[in-house]
Amino acid sequence: MTRVESLLPFWTVLRRELTRFWGIKRQTILGPVLETYLYISVFGAALGSRISHLDGYRYIVFIIPGLLMMSFAINIFSNNSSSLFQQKMQHSIDDQLASPVSNTQLLLAYGMGGFIRALIVTGITYLTALILVDGLPMAHPFLFILSFILIGLFFAMLGVLVGLRAEKFDDISLYQTFILQPLIFLGGVFYSTSLLPPFFKTLSQLNPIHYMINTVRYSMLGKADVNVAVSLSVIGAFGFGLFILNYILFQRGYKLRS
Repeated sequence: MTRVESLLPFWTVLRRELTRFWGIKRQTILGPVLETYLYISVFGAALGSRISHLDGYRYIVFIIPGLLMMSFAINIFSNNSSSLFQQKMQHSIDDQLASPVSNTQLLLAYGMGGFIRALIVTGITYLTALILVDGLPMAHPFLFILSFILIGLFFAMLGVLVGLRAEKFDDISLYQTFILQPLIFLGGVFYSTSLLPPFFKTLSQLNPIHYMINTVRYSMLGKADVNVAVSLSVIGAFGFGLFILNYILFQRGYKLRS
């Protein structure tokens, strides 16, 4: 079997994932883009008129890295968790498990589906921000790309894990609405931890999303509240750890086989 033929099962599942979210692009692409654009407009105009500069940057420039990371993370997580859950509920996953697709290819295809969707949404958002915001910096382009790759790995695998464990849609909503989104908003998207009292600053430092936001912020602005090298190492380690865990669960057929 040639290399191309061996990858055919992976591309088949990935194409199904891409077709799924592209078929409802007003919901999966345009909706998140509009939401992030509204954040830029409302917070940039409303708070930007009162907070002219933060950590030496215009307020609208300061919040854009966090907004990009927020959009990226939520889209990956929601796509992968909901897609895998739907396949389980419709028993479509049974056909995939019985097909020549290996567990590794199946896991990677589900993970890549959300990554590509989030990449499209974040790319459009970034291009829009370049047009709307004058002088948007990019201090470390390579680090910017690396940050999104590692953050993407983490949230892609987290979404797959939640999709595996979920038994009803409320389970997915619980993680996204009551855990993920609060952690993102409290991670420093719209503010700097230098403004917080010591107690709340310590709480922010216990939030893993805080380090992801500041890593992206450093790659764009050249300034952050965290050690970027340590943050990237930890994010990558946790992302790889989630991949190993999901691989083991796929091998065991955890909540996949009826």
